[in-house]
Amino acid sequence: MRNDGNLDDPFGSGRPADRSDDTPSTNRLATLRGLVRRTRFWAPTNPRPGRTKLAVATGAACCLGLVGVSQAGFGAPDRAADPAPSTEVAERAEADAASRAMARPSTAPATPSAAPSATASPKATAKPKPKKTVRQIVPVAGLDRTQMNNAKKIVQAGKEMGMPRRALVIAVATAMQESTLLNYASGVLPESQSYPHQAIGWDHDSVGLFQQRPSSGWGTVEQLMDPEYATKAFLSALAEIPGWQDLPLSVAAQAVQISAFPDAYAQHEWRAGEVVAEILG
Repeated sequence: MRNDGNLDDPFGSGRPADRSDDTPSTNRLATLRGLVRRTRFWAPTNPRPGRTKLAVATGAACCLGLVGVSQAGFGAPDRAADPAPSTEVAERAEADAASRAMARPSTAPATPSAAPSATASPKATAKPKPKKTVRQIVPVAGLDRTQMNNAKKIVQAGKEMGMPRRALVIAVATAMQESTLLNYASGVLPESQSYPHQAIGWDHDSVGLFQQRPSSGWGTVEQLMDPEYATKAFLSALAEIPGWQDLPLSVAAQAVQISAFPDAYAQHEWRAGEVVAEILG
């Protein structure tokens, strides 16, 4: 005989109909699916044809309703029907960015223009380097320009040889005594007059600033008429005298020149010192 109490709970859960179902929400869908399967095979013990069909239909309807409610209550949340097309979204984003840019003042620092300004000052031209000026040597000690130039040639020749200052003073003082610092040609040697000279002398065959004689082996006439050669010939002979640096000027000069007036050279020592100092600076 069918138990009528099961009509209130057609799925045979065994719980009173007035008691709430506290099955966890995560298991409800699985429970309902199990009930549907059980309903398919449920039938009364002594079925009646009319009531059996009604009960089956009623149970199926209840199950379907519960399944629908379960799916509606515990399914995925509803989504928007149709998202906006990508082009529409991009247009909206551009419009929003433009509106924000117009509303918000720019804080970026102003960058100078790459193009040169029309009012820019012209580029300063490089100043030309000053030309190196040669110091003008002023004649001193009563000499004129020609005599001072000859004294300069003596000092330059001695510097090229590496001779000390004392030797330059001895050479200038010797030339002051022998030729008054003028390049002499000889009236005895007409050949000497064919070379640059400032005066003519008659003392045998003596020529040049130091009145050196070609016949004594100092050199050729052409060589001795050259102030540079004549100076180097004199200083080379001076350098061969032992201890010449410590000798009095007149003694050192006489050792080279072998003059008839050996003491005459000393009188020119102070003037020669001024000349050399002016030339050397």
